[in-house]
Order: sequence, then C-alpha cells, then structure tokens
Amino acid sequence: METLNNKKRNPNTIPAIICLAAVVVLLLLLDNVLPANEFTLMLIPVLKKSAIYALLCVSMNLLNGFTGLFSLGQAGFMLIGAYTYAIISIPDADRDTVYMYSEGSDVTFSIPEMLGNVIGKNAGNFFGAIICIILAGLVAAIFAALIGIPVLRLKSDYLAIATLGFAEIIRAVCQWDKLERITSGSFQLRKYVDFGDMKLQLGGMTIKFSSLFPYLIAGLSILFIVALINSTYGRAFKAIRDDEVAAEAMGINLFKHKMLSFVVSSFFVGVGGALLAMYQTTIQASPFKSAMTYEILLIVVIGGIGSISGSCIGAFLFTACNEWWLRFLDSGSINLFGNKMSVPFFRDGFRKVIFSVIIMVVVLFFSKGIMGDKEISFAGMGAKLKALSGKSKKDKKVKEEA
Repeated sequence: METLNNKKRNPNTIPAIICLAAVVVLLLLLDNVLPANEFTLMLIPVLKKSAIYALLCVSMNLLNGFTGLFSLGQAGFMLIGAYTYAIISIPDADRDTVYMYSEGSDVTFSIPEMLGNVIGKNAGNFFGAIICIILAGLVAAIFAALIGIPVLRLKSDYLAIATLGFAEIIRAVCQWDKLERITSGSFQLRKYVDFGDMKLQLGGMTIKFSSLFPYLIAGLSILFIVALINSTYGRAFKAIRDDEVAAEAMGINLFKHKMLSFVVSSFFVGVGGALLAMYQTTIQASPFKSAMTYEILLIVVIGGIGSISGSCIGAFLFTACNEWWLRFLDSGSINLFGNKMSVPFFRDGFRKVIFSVIIMVVVLFFSKGIMGDKEISFAGMGAKLKALSGKSKKDKKVKEEA
C-alpha cells in the first residue's frame, strides 16, 4: 500500500487533460457559439479532415511503421468502411431516391432511424452513427482476415502489390451493376447520417457535435492503437519489424501477430472510411484509387514512420496546406496590406507545384520525417521549458553581477 501511495504520478497526465479540455471547448465553441465567417468556414472542414486523416495515418503506421508490413490496400478498406456505413444509415424514406436507378434497395433498415424511434431522432442519429461506424470497421476487419490468410505469407514488394490489387478489385466490385441494389453501382450513395446530424438534446438545449464527433471517434481509436503498441503485442510487432528470424527464434508466432496487426489496422482504416463518408456527405467508389493510399503513405513518411505523434502532426499540416494555407496560389493574385496584386504565374494548379516542392524539401532535409520515431512528451516539453527558464535566469544573474 505504501508503495502505491509513494508511486510517482505520470507527469504527462495534467498537461494532457488541460490540452484535451481546451480542444473540446474550442470545437464546441466552433459549432455552437462562434459566428460563421470566412475564417471558421475554412478552419472547421480542415479540422474535421485532419482528424480523419490522423486516424488513417496512425492505422497505416501500425502496420507499416511498427510491424514492418508494406501494405498498400488502405483505399480498399476505406471504401469498405465508407460503403458499409452509408448503406446501413440511409433513412428508409430516402432509399427509393438514393437507389432510383436500381429501382429499390435490398437493404431495408437504417440503424440510426431504428434507434431514433426509441430514444429520439437526435440521440438515434448520434448513437446510431457510432454503431454504424463500429460495424463498418468490423466488416473491413473481416475482409482483412480473409485476404490476410494468403497475402501475409508474402513479403515486401509482393505484399504491397497483392494488397494494392485487392483495393482495386474492391473498387471494381462496388461499381458492379449486379450489386447496384446494395452499393448503387457506379452512382453515389447519399442522404445518410453525416456530421451535420450529430446533435444531442441536453437540458432543453440542442448541442451540436459536428466538429467534435470526428475527434471523439479518432481520438478513442488512436488511444486504443497506442495502448496496443505499448503492450506485449506491440513489442512483438516491433521485434518482427526489426528481425523476423530473431523474433521467431524468441518464440513469437509470426503469422499470428502479422494477422493481428493487419486486422486491427484494417478495422481502424474502415472506421476512418466511415468518418470520411460522413465528412463528404456522398460516397462513390471511383475516387478510392491507389492515389488515396499513396497520399496517406506520404503523410506517414512526412510525420515519421514509427511515430504516432508524427502521423497526427503530418495529417494536420498536409490537410491545412493542401486545403487552406496554399489556396491563394491558385487565385491569380496576392493580398498585400489590403491591396490586391495580380501575379501572372499564380493560377489553377500552381498550389500543387509549390506543395510538391515543400514535400521534397521535407523529405530531403528530414529523411526520417518531422518526428522520426520519437513521440511528443508533455514531461519532456516541460523539462525543456524549465531548463530554458533556468538558463535565462542564470544569464540574467551573471549580467547583474557583471
């Protein structure tokens, strides 16, 4: 008992709770209090997409960075998650409109609507969406388990090619006209529950959770992945990554742990796909190409392979630069001190050129990414600030004595 009482508290706990509370308050203010203006209309979508991409990148990092399995099938699992979520959350009254080209749907239920009939529409949408997201992840995990049996026998480039082929097959299957009464074929799925429907009635007030919801799901998912990495399974993943022969010699079942990593990663990629469906409000199979997987891989490399913090930071920086900060390069002009100046080479597509140059610079000068394999530590940040503070006080004292 005395040992437990004398046990030191984790120095990261209090700063982490403060930061978490600040993020929650900010997101609630953005949804419920702050007026919509040019700044918030750009900030809110970037924050939502950053949370989704952070989850996707951390999920990919679990597989590629911590287990050493080079998989390129993320777009396929995202597509499975997105379609599963959309199909089981479309209200019954809207199914005839969504499936108008296939003359109806074979799926005749909506989980949010079923819950809404019992606990109210807003609560039904909120908790129903959570159930649909979990089911989306489970369906992606089932597909991962099925294809993992043959493909996880492969290594390196062969594994990448096999998983990439799986993603392309899934995309083609979803657009197959024989399945249009389920997937709507090559047409869009829409009118399902999205972030705009995330509201709860609390104390006579309707509180919107549009911006907070993706952070809630992504945050809990990333916490689970972090806990897995820090467990004995995580240590086994790292051992497999570093040396498969040595790991097997230590008694680690290679196939079992590879399958576990593959299935867990795919589950959370499916969850990310469901969140992406909620963000976009419409889903179609054609955009889920290999380029989407390469984009996620690029963010992982920029943030640092083997770093959860790096994946989260990289996701925000990539999304903010791509969707917001560099938009002025496509406008044909620049605003200097309130005066608009025309710049001839600022035209559509120039943003992509500059963005590509920035990525090349990051890759060249930060070969291991922004974070490498390190993680953000509040204790470490506090120690550095304390050291800098102590150093400044010491320098001040020396100057006074001089």
